[in-house]
Amino acid sequence: MEKNKIALPENAHRVLAEGEEYKPLLGAEKSPSEVTAYSVTMGVIMAIIFSAAAAYLGLKVGQVFEAAIPIAILAVGITGALGKKGGLGQNVIIQSIGACSGVIVAGAIFTLPAIYILGLNVSFWHMFLSSLLGGVLGILFLIPFRKYFVKEMHGKYPFPEATATTQVLVSGEAGGKGAKTLLVSGLIGGIYDFCVATFGSWAETLSTTVMHWGQVVADKAKLVLKLNTGAAVLGLGYIIGLKYAFVICCGSFLVWLVIIPLINLIWGGQIIDLMGTGIAQTVSQMAPEQIFKEYARHIGIGGIATAGIIGIIKSSGVIKSAVGLAVAEFGHKGGASSAACTERTQRDLSMKIVVTSIIIALLAVFCFFAFGGIVDNVWQALIGVLIVTVIAFLFTTVAANAIAIVGSNPVSGMTIMTLIITALVLVAVGLKGNAGMVAAMVIGGVVCTALSMAGGLITDFKIGYWVGTTPAKQEGWKFLGTLVAAATVGGVMMVLNKTYGFSGDGALVAPQANAMAAVIKPMMNGGNAPWLLYGIGALIAVVLNFCKVPALAFCLGMFIPIDLNLPLLLGGAISWFVGSRSKNAEVNRERSEKGTLIASGFIAGGALMGVVSAILKFAGCDFWLTEWNTPLAGGAAPAEIVAIIPLLGICAYMIVASMKKDK
Repeated sequence: MEKNKIALPENAHRVLAEGEEYKPLLGAEKSPSEVTAYSVTMGVIMAIIFSAAAAYLGLKVGQVFEAAIPIAILAVGITGALGKKGGLGQNVIIQSIGACSGVIVAGAIFTLPAIYILGLNVSFWHMFLSSLLGGVLGILFLIPFRKYFVKEMHGKYPFPEATATTQVLVSGEAGGKGAKTLLVSGLIGGIYDFCVATFGSWAETLSTTVMHWGQVVADKAKLVLKLNTGAAVLGLGYIIGLKYAFVICCGSFLVWLVIIPLINLIWGGQIIDLMGTGIAQTVSQMAPEQIFKEYARHIGIGGIATAGIIGIIKSSGVIKSAVGLAVAEFGHKGGASSAACTERTQRDLSMKIVVTSIIIALLAVFCFFAFGGIVDNVWQALIGVLIVTVIAFLFTTVAANAIAIVGSNPVSGMTIMTLIITALVLVAVGLKGNAGMVAAMVIGGVVCTALSMAGGLITDFKIGYWVGTTPAKQEGWKFLGTLVAAATVGGVMMVLNKTYGFSGDGALVAPQANAMAAVIKPMMNGGNAPWLLYGIGALIAVVLNFCKVPALAFCLGMFIPIDLNLPLLLGGAISWFVGSRSKNAEVNRERSEKGTLIASGFIAGGALMGVVSAILKFAGCDFWLTEWNTPLAGGAAPAEIVAIIPLLGICAYMIVASMKKDK
């Protein structure tokens, strides 16, 4: 029966009181099984399988799935089936190594296929080293900030993905009512999302255009609201909570209800091609979604970049203390002795090792740029290393912040900004045309992978903090996962390019890489960047900061499509409702915790079945209900008309199941 008592402490998700301390499941005084031959081998296998799957599906279907949760589910199942003792600590290591797959893939496929799309050549070693070095830098740059994000900010960030993954790991270890709740909600959420993605049983997105008046308003005023009906996104909203969900949606409302209609009102009859990408339509001829993609989204990018810079300035004390620790260790004022005194659950790799590794990694980046055929001379290689160092170091904290708040890394937005800065600098130092495009994409690939890794790693750190694993072991073995994932992704992209290609008829979709190619080509041929839009976003971020509004969360809402933000508000509202109906604070707390389990099940089930659905699509298995999803004459498709019914049903289930008292 003792096994069933395993659960996260009551203060795992709230701000700690004065003098209160969080005690993880695997206390600092324990010596749990973590790094074993089994956990490392399983982690490497997961990294290979999920790197290949994520790269195939991301480029074929256009979606990059988060690997952390499916890997955690498999780790729990396999470890339990094999009857391994000390499974919880080992499963964290399996998940940590395996999860390198999703973040390395996200970094690579956003940029590197763009080189093929531009009609240029790139070798396996270019792709492998770009992904490897970027991943390594992402790990090293984030380690000094681990304690700040996971310990000092305890309870202040929702960490939605880390919450869901931890619930999977802990409930799988514990069994009992918690595991049953997670399993049932995972099945419901998984089947629900599978029906949407595989069969089109109801529309994935519910829009105001489902009604005739809504279509008229969208056509004339460019005013539209859209809501994703997925269970997984609803679960994310529950864990994020009403406060952050509301701030995020305010950013969306500003863009979709004010800025997009305003752009149409002011420039509706004009053709505006800010980046020289060949836009031939007037603004009034565009759908609201296209206006968002071509113009309004860039305001969000400027806002995210500026909010990130403001956050960096505000956290300068944290940066200063991290640098101070490094200096102290090199000066032998701390070092091994201080590391030995640190309790196991807070023990990182020594700062001496971290800083030395950063220097070695940056030297490797320099050699890669200078002697790997990336740039023309040593001076340009130095410029490239400087770009990588400054942007990757500063914006790792922005990526970590974004993951901690919404569970989504705005890496594509930050990569677009990186590519524009890189292109401007490279053109200024004489590197233009095809050679400049290859250089910009590879440099962008290193930065993109570093930021993607930082976002994924902060999730691993939070999982380890809640469970009580040793951070230094997570950090050390993360390098192995990065190496394996980078090699796998490089090989898969070479095969995909030879088999399908990334441009022309029958080519892979690669939407992110196509967007990056569209940005970089005009820049390298005398084009421009949408500085006006970036400036508007920057001004909005400054005003938000002055008004004490969380600027990064708000600007993330401006950048992420509204159909993915509105469900967060719905989930956050359910979270508030469930946790505030009783006059008894203990009852509210129990209901909120049960709701968190249910939301985690939705996320886990949705993530796992999303992978299955994507694999079926990739394999050519077509179960889509075409007629059901075809618009009726002068109206919406039946699948969209009925979509509100299952959405209300799953909301009702979440509320009733959360508030139902366990027998």
